[in-house]
Amino acid sequence: MTSFYDEIEIEDFEFDEETKTYHYPCPCGDRFEITMSDLMDGEDIARCPSCSLMVRVIYDPEDFQDGDHETTIDLGREAISV
Repeated sequence: MTSFYDEIEIEDFEFDEETKTYHYPCPCGDRFEITMSDLMDGEDIARCPSCSLMVRVIYDPEDFQDGDHETTIDLGREAISV
């Protein structure tokens, strides 16, 4: 069984648009991180890169479904968006 430092709602995280990563302050001075891609894959654990602490992210997985984002498919000479 995994032990979590805390459970934090996604709304309490800060979002970095450039890296598509959510951040939340860690007691060690660094920040817990979880990417948008992780959330889309159903991952709910944000980890601190500087220590062993982890938090469970409380969020609605439906908010991060692939259908909410445009996907580009390369068909050789031309690409279409769906």
